[in-house]
Amino acid sequence: MATQNAQMTHKVEVVAEVKTRMAAASASIVSEYRGLTVAEMADLRNALAAVGGDYKIFKNTLVRRAIDGGEYQPLAEYLSGPSALTFVLGDISAVAKALRDFARGNPHLVIKGGLADGSLLSSAELAALADLPPREVLLARLAGALAAPLQQMAGLLQAMPRNMAYGISALIEQRQAAGETLPAPAGPEAAAEEAPAGPEAVGEEAPAGPEAAAEEAPAAEEPVEAAAEAEGDAGAAASAEEASE
Repeated sequence: MATQNAQMTHKVEVVAEVKTRMAAASASIVSEYRGLTVAEMADLRNALAAVGGDYKIFKNTLVRRAIDGGEYQPLAEYLSGPSALTFVLGDISAVAKALRDFARGNPHLVIKGGLADGSLLSSAELAALADLPPREVLLARLAGALAAPLQQMAGLLQAMPRNMAYGISALIEQRQAAGETLPAPAGPEAAAEEAPAGPEAVGEEAPAGPEAAAEEAPAAEEPVEAAAEAEGDAGAAASAEEASE
């Protein structure tokens, strides 16, 4: 009874481990290891660990129980014979390449298929992924592809003012060659001729200052002196009349 309980506990723990590992992985790959020696399996684990792969062996029945009814259930298609799971924690193409390279030197390793982002992958599709360049190379190529149009656009924007100037110059030469006389743009001399009169011209037309006012002032005083003289003559005449009486 105690043995059965221990076995049941172990199975529960394995099922939970499979679920946890699959949830943490970006992809899972099923392979058959029949015929591999312990040393060869150790080499395979080391090769996969170097590129972000974790190689684990579980009983097919426990794996089926772990993926039953979940998003990883399609993997059950590949669970036949002695199977192992490779949990991808890095770049799937790098892990697929490590599996393929190891299988070339060890025919006992058979890659069956996998699951990535909810999509089932066949062995042929995994082989195609293995042929892809590393992720860093792909990112560098993508960055270069994006940078090329931007650099071309920058060159076009810089060339626009220059090309516009060339176009205007060519148009002027064409119209002049056709005999058309184009008005010359107003230069500094023309602008100087059309400029308003300076201080000298303003000074010539300015109203008379205090000197001119002083010259005109005596003319205004003459009527006053004439009136005074007239009053003096009238007074003298009146005194003469009184004396004669």
